[in-house]
Amino acid sequence: MLEVSGLKKRYKEKTVIDQLSFQMQRGEIVGLVGENGAGKSTLLQLLATIMQPTEGDIQLDGLSYRNDRKKIRRKIGYVPQDISIWEEFTVEENMLFFEKLSWKRRSKEQCRQLCLDMQLTHWKESVQSLSGGMKRKLNLAISLLHDPMLLLLDEPTVGIDLKSKTEIGTYLHSLAKNEGKMIIYTSHDMDEITHICDHVYSIGKDPFYTELLKGKGVAVEVIA
Repeated sequence: MLEVSGLKKRYKEKTVIDQLSFQMQRGEIVGLVGENGAGKSTLLQLLATIMQPTEGDIQLDGLSYRNDRKKIRRKIGYVPQDISIWEEFTVEENMLFFEKLSWKRRSKEQCRQLCLDMQLTHWKESVQSLSGGMKRKLNLAISLLHDPMLLLLDEPTVGIDLKSKTEIGTYLHSLAKNEGKMIIYTSHDMDEITHICDHVYSIGKDPFYTELLKGKGVAVEVIA
């Protein structure tokens, strides 16, 4: 279980997140919506332990973000919006390189299977020759090498084709429902949000996304 209580993040005089609270259970996919600058990426970075909150408390499976950061980092997979892979390496070389940096050891066969599970079959090809969708899949596969419990995805399908979006969505659904992973997912694609996510949370003052999703019959909870 992930519990976020009274979370606040302030930069000098600007408050980006103010009194944000929510909970999620294992096996759930939560969609996070809001206008640019509302604090979605900041929230993911706080949950990924990249930043520390100004106020508030976060707990993951009973572990405190304030007191158990090293243990918590082993349970988190984070995929930022910018793709972070070696373009001059092959898919295989990327997976084996990042496996050596991972907290969990994986065989070459296990690394390849992670890619195959999301239809990434170009094992021996240079990353720079891959489509945007294939690069996104590789980025996601790398984040799963250490088998995290909580997966944080910041616009993981931005700018890619519909087929790759669908394949990634299907795979994420399998991770949550079959392996009990918790997934937080930000996107400006409301069709994608409604198709993939079990719950949708809105942050920020602009009601646009909330009203849009309600018009599609989707329940949205404003959490900040």
